[in-house]
Amino acid sequence: MRRALISVSDKSGIVEFAKELLDLGFEIVSTGGTFRKLQENGIEAIEISEVTKFPEMFDGRVKTLNPMIHGGILYRRDNPQDVETAKEHGIVGIDLVCVNLYPFKETTERTDDFDEIIENIDIGGPAMVRSSAKNFRDVLIVTNPKRYREVISKIRFDEVDLEYRRELMIEAFEHTASYDAMIANYMNRRFRNGFGEKQFIVGSKVMETRYGENPHQKGALYQFDNFFTQNFKTLKGEASFNNLTDINGAIKIASAFGDRPAVAIVKHGNPCGFAMKENLLDSYREALKSDPISAYGGVVAINGTLDEELAREINKIFVEVIIAGRITEEAIAVFEKKKRIKLFEQGRDFLSIPKDEYDFKHVEGGFVYQNSDFVKSDEVANAKLVSNREATQQELEDLEIAYKIASLTKSNCVVYVKNSAMVAIGMGMTSRVDAAKCAIRKSEELGLDLRGAVLASEAFFPFRDSVDEASKVGVSAIIQPGGSIRDDEVIEAANEHGMALYFTGVRHFLH
Repeated sequence: MRRALISVSDKSGIVEFAKELLDLGFEIVSTGGTFRKLQENGIEAIEISEVTKFPEMFDGRVKTLNPMIHGGILYRRDNPQDVETAKEHGIVGIDLVCVNLYPFKETTERTDDFDEIIENIDIGGPAMVRSSAKNFRDVLIVTNPKRYREVISKIRFDEVDLEYRRELMIEAFEHTASYDAMIANYMNRRFRNGFGEKQFIVGSKVMETRYGENPHQKGALYQFDNFFTQNFKTLKGEASFNNLTDINGAIKIASAFGDRPAVAIVKHGNPCGFAMKENLLDSYREALKSDPISAYGGVVAINGTLDEELAREINKIFVEVIIAGRITEEAIAVFEKKKRIKLFEQGRDFLSIPKDEYDFKHVEGGFVYQNSDFVKSDEVANAKLVSNREATQQELEDLEIAYKIASLTKSNCVVYVKNSAMVAIGMGMTSRVDAAKCAIRKSEELGLDLRGAVLASEAFFPFRDSVDEASKVGVSAIIQPGGSIRDDEVIEAANEHGMALYFTGVRHFLH
């Protein structure tokens, strides 16, 4: 008779799985809470202590750490000496191990009690998983409840081949590796401010993309904490690698203003349009004016519901991707004949994106790691007025919009906003004054009037030249971090031109 060992924290589907195993001729050995769950549901099982001849000890800390268990998992069935040793010591082979681990993450989210957190570090579970995965040729290791039906089917129809065993083995090692990484990261964050001697970045695959950034590269999307699984629904088309990075940037901008009707347009990771008017239709129309040429083939983020009227307006040009809080059936129908457009929704009233606590970037040979950068909710409100003139209420609102967009745009950048709409942007330049000039030149080509616009920079002005350039087109207010050795010259320039000037004291470089 084949033997299965079941010891799970996540008990979803376990009763049905155990019943199927019994029907297939397995006897079941189980532990603690799992054993009680099976007993309550009329499933015959052997309690682990009957096999080990030891009771559970130390409040359940020691249950399965025993040669009768690990010997039954690890002995090699095709090794005569192993078989003889197992027989000599009365070790019965275990052919299937079903284990998932103590809910460490859920415990840390629920409590800060370190003693309780420590007790939710699984020891015996990972040991059984690793033993089973090591001896995968003889032991089927099941760590994912979503696999239960598939495993039963494979056993029933004699389809458990070496390739399938290897697949479950890899999944098992991924399971224990991610669990250990989660614990190590938690301890580092609790006791070392997140910067320990080792950093572990673990994500679960959501999907493979057709290719990576370029056709000769492979690509895939991975997620933390099931964010995309729960907040990203495909309604039309298939997201590419580049789509996903642009969607990320567009959502960051469009969602930066809470539940207000904001629309952001992004192309190649850079914003080329933004507006926040009375409604989403007006916001889109104004956002498009910023740079309708660059918007072609871009990503549009709608902070709200995409309805039929807005869909018809967007459909007048080609955009590659639309991401919205929700998309109505009528709006989807508008794009039915557009083969290349891709539609995604988050299934919520307004766009949302997680604020990951840490950020990292790959460099050849390793990666750099830092706390994530966010504009604080009161950062603009608490900015220091350093000029003679104060900004008007409209200018203050525009300064906040410009500053938030600048913080999410590649350095060096400057952002011009007028009446809650972006009217010019210069980004990714090696010189800040060149960014200012580039934005002005583009706005002039498009016939946009910058008189009365405000300007934001994500870092300080090293010279007064950017202020002088802004004054030529009628910019009335500026916000920037300050901190240059020539701040006095910059302030003097603002006063000469009658501008309001604010320093936030916080730099927001983005590379």
